[in-house]
Amino acid sequence: DLYAQKKKGKYTRLVGRHANYPITHSAAERWYFFMEAAMAEHEALQSDPQALDALKLYFRYTAHYIVSAMVYMRDDQLSGGTSIDPGRVW
Repeated sequence: DLYAQKKKGKYTRLVGRHANYPITHSAAERWYFFMEAAMAEHEALQSDPQALDALKLYFRYTAHYIVSAMVYMRDDQLSGGTSIDPGRVW
């Protein structure tokens, strides 16, 4: 499809940077858990629930986008390597 052939943007680069790691949805949730804990400790976000909610949505979306979009990556979009690193456990 056209998106898979032409899309080159910040999310494509983000996925490409993570493409050589076997990241699962479980790992994405774990990463999000720690991001959520960090946001809860941030003083400015404690007083701005709207910004906190927006960041939570963004980070959860981004974590799972990385996992799902890896299926559609072409070799020319990989910027973190061209093969999976089997020694890394996420």
